[in-house]
Amino acid sequence: MGIIIKKAKRISELPPYLFAEIDRRKREALARGVDLIDLGIGDPDIPTPPVIVEKLIESASKPVNHRYPNSSGMAEFRDAVANWYQRRFNVKLDAGKEVVSLIGSKEGIGNMAVAFVEPGDVVLIASPCYPVYHIGTAFNGGKNYFLPLKKQNQFLPDLDSIPAEVAKQAKLLWINYPNNPTAAVADKEFFKKVVDFANKNNLIVCHDAAYTEMGYDGYRPMSFLEVDGAKEVAIEFHSLSKTFNMTGWRIGMAVGNADLVGGLAQAKSNLDSGIFQAIQEAGIEALKLGDSIVEPSRRIYQERRDILVDGLRAVGLECKKPRATFYVWVTAPKGLSSANFTTKLLEEAGVVTTPGNGFGEAGEGYVRFTVCVDKARLKEVAERIRRVKL
Repeated sequence: MGIIIKKAKRISELPPYLFAEIDRRKREALARGVDLIDLGIGDPDIPTPPVIVEKLIESASKPVNHRYPNSSGMAEFRDAVANWYQRRFNVKLDAGKEVVSLIGSKEGIGNMAVAFVEPGDVVLIASPCYPVYHIGTAFNGGKNYFLPLKKQNQFLPDLDSIPAEVAKQAKLLWINYPNNPTAAVADKEFFKKVVDFANKNNLIVCHDAAYTEMGYDGYRPMSFLEVDGAKEVAIEFHSLSKTFNMTGWRIGMAVGNADLVGGLAQAKSNLDSGIFQAIQEAGIEALKLGDSIVEPSRRIYQERRDILVDGLRAVGLECKKPRATFYVWVTAPKGLSSANFTTKLLEEAGVVTTPGNGFGEAGEGYVRFTVCVDKARLKEVAERIRRVKL
């Protein structure tokens, strides 16, 4: 006869996870024999540099790496993170207290709410955004307060528009620059304003910095921790996924304020057993090599960005050439919603994109394209869209 199984309310009330829904629609199209060009998910198609793969193979053969790792990360990995931050951003970190390893930054972002959000706590979230920011809040009984990212504000949150009573109630603020999905970037002046806002309202700043190594035309995005006083209020999440084309490896880090890093590490120690040490050793190799293995990918993505943006503009679509990330934030044609435009592209052009409203209400009217396919396919995108009646 079996039992009646009822999911927890926090699960049953969730909307379909954005990328799972895109995968479902892709599978349906592929089953119909459609030749899809997939610009939907930010997953690098460029292979992980061979030197990192070789290091993994070597490390995986060591018996010492077959045992449980430390949930906070190997001391050597945390040292490598601290050294990379010093070289790349001139930010000094105490590897023992201000660095924790993550099983990809997604895991750390979710566990940040476990560590710091109490039922009823208000969490400020710049939106449209990576869905895990607000899902983590909801899972832990917090209240999300969304800060719309608007074109007229260069897709930066208007901190001055937050009601004083909301700001005073807030426990955390989530920001992400270079930004997913808008591809916007932030300057030092904005980050300074965030630090001042945090001090004034006694709140924690969580900065997702996953795309700092994907700057183009000579632009080098900064770390939030470069700003004076940032380490007193903030934790920054970073990842090897986008930087080194290692999305499937699941390795990242959180750095910054020792109490915030320590709280996150404490939550993790009760929920996971850390990253396979062979992967950490490969990550150490990646961080040591740094720009020497990142720059070739950066050049490829920049060339692809130019091809896609030029092609989209040529067929009448409005979009800005991004200074960073591998996303292009495209305005939906007049009369079409984000979802309608995405559906039209999929069904009439065989091009997979992501509707802007899937990242939050403020994303309505936009569609996100990625540049994670080769140049020939990106050139084909514009030709396919040209044949669609918009």
